[in-house]
Amino acid sequence: MAQETQNPHRIISRKAVTDKTRLPCSSIYERINPKNERHDPTFPRPIKLGARAVGWIESEIDAWLNAQIQKSRKA
Repeated sequence: MAQETQNPHRIISRKAVTDKTRLPCSSIYERINPKNERHDPTFPRPIKLGARAVGWIESEIDAWLNAQIQKSRKA
């Protein structure tokens, strides 16, 4: 049986970010826009993959989610 290796730089789509975080698309883009009043500087920024394509590093999304869990447990 082949053993899978974890890729620390696995790129995921906006839909996958929505599925993981349960945030709607508009909230994701509000969080990454510094000009928006709902900007969250801790939310991972997407990386440009092409002229009209972006993706997020999955491990950064996971770390952000873990931080949110920790914050909510302390409250």
